[in-house]
Amino acid sequence: MQRRNFVLAGSALFAGGLGGALPASHAAQLTTIKFGQSASLSGGQASYGKDVRDGIAAAFAAASKVDAAKGVRYELATLDDGGVKARCSSNVTQLIDGGAAAIIGLTSGAGAEACMPAIEQAQIPLLGTASGNMGIRASNASSAYHVRAGYDLEYQRMVAYVKDFGLRRVGVVYLQDTSKANMEAMNEALSAMGIVPKVAVAIDRNSASFDEASNTLMASKLDCVLFTANAAPVAAIIEQMSAAKYPGLFYASSFAGQDLIDTLTAKQRSCIMSMVVPRPNAMGVGVVAQCQRDLNAYDNRTRIGMTVLEGYIAGRIAVEAARTAVKAGVPVNRARMKEVLAGLRADLGGYRVDFGAGPQGSRYVDLIAVDRYGRLVG
Repeated sequence: MQRRNFVLAGSALFAGGLGGALPASHAAQLTTIKFGQSASLSGGQASYGKDVRDGIAAAFAAASKVDAAKGVRYELATLDDGGVKARCSSNVTQLIDGGAAAIIGLTSGAGAEACMPAIEQAQIPLLGTASGNMGIRASNASSAYHVRAGYDLEYQRMVAYVKDFGLRRVGVVYLQDTSKANMEAMNEALSAMGIVPKVAVAIDRNSASFDEASNTLMASKLDCVLFTANAAPVAAIIEQMSAAKYPGLFYASSFAGQDLIDTLTAKQRSCIMSMVVPRPNAMGVGVVAQCQRDLNAYDNRTRIGMTVLEGYIAGRIAVEAARTAVKAGVPVNRARMKEVLAGLRADLGGYRVDFGAGPQGSRYVDLIAVDRYGRLVG
């Protein structure tokens, strides 16, 4: 099956969205539960955005086939924001106005944070943002539900590893438009281990060159560099510093995604990464194997990876929440989705999401080394 394009706009926002391959006559008889997504389908984060979208889409397509007999299908409308915060905000407003029951899988953490006032005003669930952004994990963010760990947990794991190996001269690279809460989480993690960064470098994710950042890091004679950025700048800086014979280690947060692994493998470079989902090559883990099967049914050209898997998990949780709402026999609207999500507990097969104690549904973090051949080494 070939996937369909569903970058939509205007009053027909959900008219051509994804709901599974069903005959038109049958689809017309179904109750359609609509979800909206803003994702970076163009620009420097295009691979990341498309991966998250495809993971959600595969989950929805599989669930629509199963639930068609019960009169239910799941539909996704995705708008491209190019990784730009303002465009993400505009898209989310359009999706809210277009009748989405929930917003799912935003791929810009800064964009998600900027959207929170509109999300809270509309009282619409913001589910499964593909970012560890700490600004959307604030105590007053009552509409945000997270299926993955936040950057605070990633940073704690990364910094503990740095200390265990006795690395003291640490450099930090982060995006200029990152949340203040993200920087506070990184500084708290470093402080807890008695580490003061020797240098902190802010970068523009869409810059044409990262030479200045690389030169600054090289001149600081660091033991390691900690990155919280999308794949393109991380890969560029690693390549430039490696070519300059940098002897230290590189650590990247999950934000760099599968695209960083693929880019480093092509250039035979290595780094250490944090992952907030199971390893995509762990086919003995139920959620990974099911993701692969659903991807094959949706579009066998789509390759499973850590970012696709993150989107897939968000899609599966959206389906679980919608199914619970449908069982109650009441309309599946925003209020009902929030009510269900607030107490949802789900085991997807080796990956649990539990909102019983609050909106942080998972604390799963794994730290892996990506060697120069692309192998994930524990």
